[in-house]
Amino acid sequence: MTTSAPPDATAPPTPRSTPRPLAGLVAVAALGLGVMAIVLAAAGGVAAPLPGLPDAGPLTAWALPTVSFLGDAVAVLVAAGLVVPLLTAVKLRDPLVGVQRTAARTARWAAGVWVLLTLAEMWLTTADVFAVPATDVRPDDVATFLADFSQGVSLTWQLGLVVLLALLTLLVTTAWRAALALLLALAALVPTLLTGHSASAGSHSTAVVAIGFHVLAAVLWTAGVLALWWHLRSDDALRLRAARRFSALAAWCFGLVAASGLLSAYVRLDGLTQFVTSGYGRAALVKVLVLVAVGVVASRLRRALSASAPSWRGFTALSGIEVAAMSVAIGLGVALSRTPPPVGAPYTSKAERLLGGPMPPEPSFVGMLTTWQLSGLGLAVVGLGAVGYLLGLRTLRRRGDAWPWARTLAWFLGLAAVAFATIGGLGVWSHVMFSVHMTSHMVLSMLAPVLLVLGSPITLALRALPGPDSPGGDGPRQLLVAFLNSRWSRIVTNPAFATVMFVGSLYAIYFTGIYDWLMSVHLGHTLMELHFLLAGFLYYEVLIGSAPLPKRLPHLGRLGLLIAVAPFHAFFAISVMTTTALIGAEYYSTIQRPYATDLLADQSLGGGLTWAMGEIPLLLVAIVLLAQWFRDDTRRAKQADRRADRDDDAELVAYNEMLQRIAENRASRGERDPSTRGRGDV
Repeated sequence: MTTSAPPDATAPPTPRSTPRPLAGLVAVAALGLGVMAIVLAAAGGVAAPLPGLPDAGPLTAWALPTVSFLGDAVAVLVAAGLVVPLLTAVKLRDPLVGVQRTAARTARWAAGVWVLLTLAEMWLTTADVFAVPATDVRPDDVATFLADFSQGVSLTWQLGLVVLLALLTLLVTTAWRAALALLLALAALVPTLLTGHSASAGSHSTAVVAIGFHVLAAVLWTAGVLALWWHLRSDDALRLRAARRFSALAAWCFGLVAASGLLSAYVRLDGLTQFVTSGYGRAALVKVLVLVAVGVVASRLRRALSASAPSWRGFTALSGIEVAAMSVAIGLGVALSRTPPPVGAPYTSKAERLLGGPMPPEPSFVGMLTTWQLSGLGLAVVGLGAVGYLLGLRTLRRRGDAWPWARTLAWFLGLAAVAFATIGGLGVWSHVMFSVHMTSHMVLSMLAPVLLVLGSPITLALRALPGPDSPGGDGPRQLLVAFLNSRWSRIVTNPAFATVMFVGSLYAIYFTGIYDWLMSVHLGHTLMELHFLLAGFLYYEVLIGSAPLPKRLPHLGRLGLLIAVAPFHAFFAISVMTTTALIGAEYYSTIQRPYATDLLADQSLGGGLTWAMGEIPLLLVAIVLLAQWFRDDTRRAKQADRRADRDDDAELVAYNEMLQRIAENRASRGERDPSTRGRGDV
């Protein structure tokens, strides 16, 4: 078949139209449920209760994981229906037609089923937590569970998001709205990931971030394959376009699922031997093998698509095997969530629960340089940042385009600074000592962002991302340009907004109760680190970045903005040094570290380090800004010289003639008025 002409979503399907494989979907779901049941029975997920202890009964023991599996499967169905418009549309603003509309309608009823399954999971989880049969659960029990237990709160949030999703799917009439609904569907999966094994195991912030990337990437990957196998199996042209678009996304999803899955298992197992000596480890090992099999099938299908359009039967067979394997992976994931890991909750005190592990020893200079810990945020930023940047460089090199080595060096130095502040010694003691926390904060908000901005990642993305695959369509590069010029981008990149986020958040976090609250929750410190990094990157992008923002201040205005920020930063540091009120008093009193017991002295040291370290990056930025100013003026002067050489200095001649007319009193009113002199419309 030929694919020279762009496929049209409005065109009728080819004559060989086949019914949607409902029977195949049921068989795939049954396969996943069967594997889940086998693993639950073998790994101890439904073990008999100890004599004399209350139990919810076998109905709840089996119904709860079954409902959880069906909920995950329906979430994939919703995502698959919403992915179809994104994989087949020429422009995101075009109305849905044909198979796109049918897929959106499927997502609509699947979202309704997801609401019902979430309600059932609430009821069954209440029975499981209170250890009573599901038939004996009262509405008051459910209300208590939803209000007083972390699992109940997460399910309440999920129900609210799924209900909102079901309402939003009624408004999905374009691919753009389908994209918004897809983001909401992925967000609805997040609340339940914040509880369970991930939140109770050691290194809980790392475990939560890892399982978040794992689940979201797996759902998006499975949804794309299901869309190709189910919704697009009857139209060769649309399927080919969608498959080629999905190919790159699938590769990213595979990498994220593999890396995050291994990291998630690592924090729950005490050594590699437990992959074969524990039920949880054996189930995790089977899941790894399934993932490898899926990767092999996906790689073969990708090679077939890169060469030509594969036959209908070959494509259906390969994608069907991939869908079946992913159903098995979902079943294994549900079984693992119900199976106690070997390293469950190794906490012996409230301090360890807050820290996510044991108290680190007293810091030293050598220890600060050599000690490290796992950090979900650090690994995500450094890993994704390095891989994405290297892929962009490879794309430019294949095209023969040059890229300044200084930008590459600055980017990877920035990633190294992020790693030291989150994974290295600063990250280890930033949870324990306020002075180290402020040092880490300075690195994340004032040093690393400067280097990252000088690496020009947005400019690299604009040069490396592919364009549209259809004439006049929306490609990744066009979407990034549209985002940079959007109304939201105009607000966020406004110098006033960037400055308030950069400086104002310091006062909001540390001089209110927000800091104490963030340090007392699992992901609070991670959220602070993310905020510092993003606020710093945004502020310095406005000052010295190269991205094509909607509006930039002139160099003099940027220098003034930099000078205006310095006093506010210095005043904050001096306030921290001199105040007698402890910041985070409740948190630091709870962890009771055995060293640096004078909390006020440590806080004063933190303020001093903030003042000292804050001045160096500001000086560096001032130097960079002046260098950019000089370079731009030099470039404009050279352009003016070249223009003068081309037109025999016509601009200067015209200006001298205007001065002559003014001297001879022959000039017009506009030429005599300095406010309008030189305007072309006068």
